[in-house]
Amino acid sequence: MTESKGFPSVAIIGVGNMGGGMARNLLAKGWTVHVCDLDSSKPRALEEKGALAHVSPAQAAINSVVTIVCVVDAVQTQDVLFGTHGVADAMRLGGVVMLCPTLAPQDVERFARELNPFGLHPIDAPMSGGPARAADGSMSLMVACEPMVFERHRALMEALSNKVFRISDRPGDGARTKLVNNLLAGINLVGAAEVMAMAQKMGLDVSRTLDVIEQSSGQSWIGSDRMRRAIAGDFAPRAHMTLLEKDTRLAVDAAQAAGFAGPLGAAARDVFAQASAGGLAGLDDAALFTWLRSQD
Repeated sequence: MTESKGFPSVAIIGVGNMGGGMARNLLAKGWTVHVCDLDSSKPRALEEKGALAHVSPAQAAINSVVTIVCVVDAVQTQDVLFGTHGVADAMRLGGVVMLCPTLAPQDVERFARELNPFGLHPIDAPMSGGPARAADGSMSLMVACEPMVFERHRALMEALSNKVFRISDRPGDGARTKLVNNLLAGINLVGAAEVMAMAQKMGLDVSRTLDVIEQSSGQSWIGSDRMRRAIAGDFAPRAHMTLLEKDTRLAVDAAQAAGFAGPLGAAARDVFAQASAGGLAGLDDAALFTWLRSQD
């Protein structure tokens, strides 16, 4: 097992926007980080920062105490954990798998059960905050795991995030918390895009209107962040439209499973689905402004 500055070795599987930011953060703090991604250029770029690049999840995980899974969805997570060259067969007894994607709670619970026979401990730890916050350690982590596992790996979680929220001992509750958060983010973004499109239709200066909103009761972080980019015509994908499409769908499904149906969640879900189907799937979700502006 390779260690640096006394820190245990960590693997990160999936080093795109968020996983890459997490890797750069840990490397800057002296951790040994093994990386793997379907896009081989991403691990190679991190080698310049001191990461150890590998071609398969198993190779990255074999000498790691903790493997952080930072892929897109449950299908990719299943493959990373239990597919050919997956981490479950490679990690040593007592190792930890940290699940950071936004997943359905039942998928997190299933992965936790299926890791048990391998002698591996799950940490349900979805993240929030975007790539810049992942890179500077200021993102949020919503953590659900056994108390012993949490204490043993507290240093890693606090290196990754200065906003570690201890949700519960039950894997799946981190995912539930993340879905609650992301549904509100989706609702807020749809609302912000709607009112900015409304302002433009009314002949208002949209930048000045956003100045007012940012200092008034309508302010939201995601609304300000995305609408500033939309006004500038900057739709390069930091967060693809499909991510909140997925997350709002999972959140509404989780609400229904709990016997709850609110008035706004399903509406926001449908807006993201329609915008993605309307040709904006590959753009940043700031492009929601463009899509709503085009609606009659």
